[in-house]
Amino acid sequence: MTSQRFIGALVAIAAVALPASAAVAAPADGPLLWYQFDETTGSVVADASGNGRDGTLVGGGTWNEGLHLDGVDDYVELPDDLLAGLDAVTVTAEVYIEPDQASPYFIYGLGNSSGSWGNGYLFTTGNGYRTSISTCHWTCEQNASTGQNLARGTWNHLAYTLEGGTAVLYLNGQEVARNEAVTITPGDIGAGATTANYLGRSLYSGDRFFKGAFSDFRIYDGAVSGAEIGEQAAHISAEKAAEDAAAIDLGDTTAVTGDLDLPTRGANGSQITWASSDPGVIGTDGTVTRPAMDADDATVTLTATVILGSVQEQRDFTATVLAEYDDQEAVALDAAAIAIPNLDDVRSAIDLPTEGDNGSAIEWKSDNRAVISNDGLVHRAEPGGETYTVKLKAIVERGDVKQKLTFTATVPPLPAEADYTGYFFTYFTGEGTPTGEQVYGALSDGNDPLSFTELNDAQPILTSDQGEQGVRDPFLIRSPEGDRFFLIATDLKINGNGDWNRAQRHGSLSIMVWESDDLVNWSEGRLVEVSPENAGATWAPEAYWDAEQNAYVVYWASPLFTTEDHSEGFYHRMMYATTRDFVNFSEAQVWVDQGYSTIDSTMIESDGVYYRFTKDERSNSASTPCGKFILAETATSLAADAEWQFLADCVGSGAISAGEGPLVFKSNTEDKWYLFIDEFGGRGYVPFETTDLASGEWTPVADYDLPSSPRHGTVLPITAAEYERLQTAW
Repeated sequence: MTSQRFIGALVAIAAVALPASAAVAAPADGPLLWYQFDETTGSVVADASGNGRDGTLVGGGTWNEGLHLDGVDDYVELPDDLLAGLDAVTVTAEVYIEPDQASPYFIYGLGNSSGSWGNGYLFTTGNGYRTSISTCHWTCEQNASTGQNLARGTWNHLAYTLEGGTAVLYLNGQEVARNEAVTITPGDIGAGATTANYLGRSLYSGDRFFKGAFSDFRIYDGAVSGAEIGEQAAHISAEKAAEDAAAIDLGDTTAVTGDLDLPTRGANGSQITWASSDPGVIGTDGTVTRPAMDADDATVTLTATVILGSVQEQRDFTATVLAEYDDQEAVALDAAAIAIPNLDDVRSAIDLPTEGDNGSAIEWKSDNRAVISNDGLVHRAEPGGETYTVKLKAIVERGDVKQKLTFTATVPPLPAEADYTGYFFTYFTGEGTPTGEQVYGALSDGNDPLSFTELNDAQPILTSDQGEQGVRDPFLIRSPEGDRFFLIATDLKINGNGDWNRAQRHGSLSIMVWESDDLVNWSEGRLVEVSPENAGATWAPEAYWDAEQNAYVVYWASPLFTTEDHSEGFYHRMMYATTRDFVNFSEAQVWVDQGYSTIDSTMIESDGVYYRFTKDERSNSASTPCGKFILAETATSLAADAEWQFLADCVGSGAISAGEGPLVFKSNTEDKWYLFIDEFGGRGYVPFETTDLASGEWTPVADYDLPSSPRHGTVLPITAAEYERLQTAW
């Protein structure tokens, strides 16, 4: 009787066609080990090199024009001591990774295991495609890494060479990464003794098994040349080069006015070079120089050459570059682009642009400057007072051309003052469930800051269907006037892929933004790009109103890279920008750069002093004993160049095993402050308290009742009316 599981396996296998001409003749000196996977049954994986190094199939697997592993318990065990005595090595593999491959995983691992740890190895993974060599575990790894994931659901040819301290990583015959500072040789691993040599299994017991197929695997003594690797991969790379050429998308090139982004790498590892029929108009790096105002528009042919190993593919693109706008055109375009959010309900300072994208100067005049000044500052009537209507005139000018526009703003009176009588807790619950990376809410039990009840039956209250379709680290802020709220969050979803490397190196440069006037009814979410192009991601955004700048200071963590492939310069800085409306942001700049990763800053002000709490992201060790705990600093200004003074470090040490995602808020009823620190990998949020912010000393709270699994979020003091609305709605 055939089981349903076996039938499903056959269906999946039938869909995975082997690449044409998979078997390629070995070089004259031959590999040390060569598996062609041409068996049809049994547990022996025959070595075609003639050296007798057969492998053993463990867990079952399925033979069908290659070896298919189920990602559960299938793997191939290779003979011991494969790397003994090797000063140089080449490893090649043709693999197919199933789309639902769980992470983290090894494609192959050659080395040793020790408990749950690796203990010296050479391995390749498809997540942030890399090959690593180590003589201990992850802390000793020396990598050749692309930082980009291998494509799934398709065949790829992988190769790694190491000789004379230089490691080279290939994908489909094309070099994609290089490390010229490797100090380990293959023979150094285990001093030549390796007893955990696997295909389809990691040397870390907590990692996932490989789910996919092998059609070829080889190990050589020495570095095979790039040309020879290109020949081995040619039967795959021709198709891949065509795919990468077809995937190039330059957007709308019928009316170009700015620089073009010309890709230099394809998803399959190809190198892409560019030629231009008129480099004076469009350079080979995408730089655009528009024709003069009195000249004709220019038509340019751009030719992409996609190089993948020994294969080349070309594709042409036509771009029309518009001549520089004359004053009339520029003014018309800049005038049409002016948009002021929430003009029908202005509650706080507004952003009035002073220049257009096409060089126009924009001057503003208000017909009631006591309510809205010419620079967008807003002064509302006292509670119960008048709702004002204000005319704002914009004069857009370039050269001798002017255009005038009038906007009408409605400004309601301030809300009545009310005491805070409870707390609203917003958070996410983690990446372990499909909906954990959305916004959850909880309401305090009365005015108790340490006891909360989950809202909406512990289901999300806000969800994202934009960007990465996940939101983490939600931060909720009240406007200085008190009656408008902004919720901002990280645009990221890890559930379903587990790919932290991609998230940090090639993640979203945007933050997610919602706004509300009552904490219950929220706007449609919007993505706003805030990070610079060399950033790898935008993590844990927060904001604080700065009365000196009449703007919100927005800050977040980003790794900033020095290379286009985001392989160099990896560590997190705290970034800084300002906004009045969470639509228009100033250019991001570095706020905190310690020379090592710092993330998850949060702030609170008391008596004119700002207190900033930041996670020290370094590993915890004898030399960095405060790594993975919280650093506290103070300043008297939120200006970007303000000097911050050390207050305390190692906050949380001794009470928790490690901490991140701090949130801080003041008690509604007494001079006491609370700092919640997320003991990641442990209990989750653990509350601390102090009656003296300036002391830098925090005491863990013994008795508390928080929602289940709250992660990095915000606790916002709220009024009785707000409390009742939330309770009624959810």
